Amino acid sequence: MFDPDIAPSGTLLGLLQRGRGDGTLHALAAPRAEALAALDDCVLRDARRDWQVENRSLYYARLYMQLDGGLDAIERHLFHPDDGVDTTEERTGLALAVLGHLAAYGRDAARLLLRGYAATGSNWRWALDELALRDDDAGLAALAPAVLARFPATAEGDAALAAAVRDAFEPHPWRLWAEDPRYAARLAAAGEQGSFDRWQRQLRPRGPRPGWSVAEVLRWAEEGAPGAEEQRYLAAARCLGAVAGPEDRPALLDAARSGPDAARSGPDAARAAVLHHLAERGDPAALDLVEATVGGPDAGEVPVTAALAAFARMPATDAVLGRARGWARRDDRLGAAAAAVLARRGDARDAGVVLAALRRTVRADGPDAGALWELVDGVGRLGVGCAAPVLRHVYRETASSELRGRTAAALAVTDPGFAAGFAVECLWDCEETTRELAARHAATGDDRVVEQLRRLAADPAEEAEVQTAVRSRFGPDASPV
Repeated sequence: MFDPDIAPSGTLLGLLQRGRGDGTLHALAAPRAEALAALDDCVLRDARRDWQVENRSLYYARLYMQLDGGLDAIERHLFHPDDGVDTTEERTGLALAVLGHLAAYGRDAARLLLRGYAATGSNWRWALDELALRDDDAGLAALAPAVLARFPATAEGDAALAAAVRDAFEPHPWRLWAEDPRYAARLAAAGEQGSFDRWQRQLRPRGPRPGWSVAEVLRWAEEGAPGAEEQRYLAAARCLGAVAGPEDRPALLDAARSGPDAARSGPDAARAAVLHHLAERGDPAALDLVEATVGGPDAGEVPVTAALAAFARMPATDAVLGRARGWARRDDRLGAAAAAVLARRGDARDAGVVLAALRRTVRADGPDAGALWELVDGVGRLGVGCAAPVLRHVYRETASSELRGRTAAALAVTDPGFAAGFAVECLWDCEETTRELAARHAATGDDRVVEQLRRLAADPAEEAEVQTAVRSRFGPDASPV
């Protein structure tokens, strides 16, 4: 199954949306207008599955530089009337991050756009953070009137200002403005209020304390609001670790088997908390409880999810691995969890089971299934050479640049052609860990490889780990430049 927002992997747009190295290479070979249109589409309509984790901004900024692309489309997007309606970070965050990198590369137009948006845009905090890293003090000082005007001199405005100062990702602009006599008193008060707020949060009671009994902890777990069950049961499980003793084991086992009283309503967070607690401590009954909970007809989603998560965290004892080997051939959630355990902790005898689970997951759920992450890691860790074809499929089709990077690492172990194949493309990948892998493996017989290694070594925006990997290819005293 493919995300409708992601173009097919064989198209230029699809390659760029995925952040693949081939996207850059194809864009540079395509007609410039076509390449810039696809690039603008990617930046203005962020197609990432997880925008907080996957990297794209440096990848797109580099391509703007290589294509000598203008910023008119980004400017129209940032200052569109929609900015006052859709104020979520997802709408403008990628464009602002791209502008930040372009400003670092010396594009004055990018810096001016960031200044203008920081003064008037809804996602001004992001723009200000980008400028804090790339602008000079004079440019930052000029923004103070516009930014501080967002906070009227009222109780509500002062509280909002204190929160903004407290939560700023890059504090430099606020510290700079606090040196200005016009704003010093107000910003000093805001800083003090922010410190007081943090102190209050640290003192605020967050739930049961070690003085409580097991029964009180379980009762507290059941009192949570719908939708917050996971946080509630995990907190209760931590408290059980502090208050439960050997004498409480019968009561815990009973709670894990029966769940809440039939007269009660709401999620079974108490049962989930007990399952988590017993599994984390390797209780001899935990494996049977996990199996009974997942397969039980009356278990709710919360305890089933907790049981699977607890099983995944259990120590890799012979009993745990033995049970996992028995469950891994099941075609259900417990079988998938068992295959993941074997992928992470099994040995050579488990290679076939892990590979079968990988193939089954790709066939059933496609190249972006969440279960693929550990299975991909597993076939790489176990060195399953015959996994290379399905790994190549996942590499090409997944929309997740993180999963693609993990797949590249598995291919480096399982595919003899990786160094001359995908490793070359990976030198242009959007993820720095993938570029680092490629820098260590890409065959230098291709002139493009040596040229790109030189670029990576000389680029001040490149991560230190990538540049260290580049230098390792040329000896400790040599440079590809």
